[in-house]
Amino acid sequence: RAPSRQGRGARMTEAIDRSPTTDDAWNRLVDRRGPNRGDDRRDALLSAFEGLLRAQTLEEVNVAEISRRAGVTRSAFYFYFESKAMAVMALMQGLYDVAAEVNEILVKAEGEPEARIRSAITMLFDSVDSSPHTYRALLEARAASTTVRQMWDAGRADFAGVIAGMIASERAAGHASEGPDAESLASVLLDLNDHALERHSVRSGPPRDKHIETLTFLWLRGVYG
Repeated sequence: RAPSRQGRGARMTEAIDRSPTTDDAWNRLVDRRGPNRGDDRRDALLSAFEGLLRAQTLEEVNVAEISRRAGVTRSAFYFYFESKAMAVMALMQGLYDVAAEVNEILVKAEGEPEARIRSAITMLFDSVDSSPHTYRALLEARAASTTVRQMWDAGRADFAGVIAGMIASERAAGHASEGPDAESLASVLLDLNDHALERHSVRSGPPRDKHIETLTFLWLRGVYG
């Protein structure tokens, strides 16, 4: 189970000072404690939506069909979600939790670096493999919706800041090698992860094990030399 939002926040604050704009976007992205959480109608809509995405692209899925399968009115969908793209964000909550847990593993910097990095990257691939159709819908949503893209970028900047803090700490402790600016390095390494996961979700590029092996190599060399 991923650490609580409060627990993550306390440790993240030690690694990076986040601007209110980034914090607000991050909270909208991952905080599931709002009044609609656990609502039966909302859950039914998400279940119906997820089922349709198994056979259709995000563009092909129809809100009326989602609502019909969920047994609610079309207006009920828009009560909970501004758009299909925003509903995809709700479906991706599991991935956000995994990403936060991966950050925790990396930031703690416990154990051998190679095993820790490989474990973290493997968790990301496992998460995508558990629901590849949903991840592909996320790629569509990011491309089609400015709001989703801004929210995603804000959350990703948060993750990059935390990883940069880890890199700086490891350098200060003499465990990591000197190199590019820590924030730039963290951002580029996350770019590699994102691109690899995108290709994997559409069954492109190297096999999964080669993706993980190569990413582990690049992270290890990039951070630890």
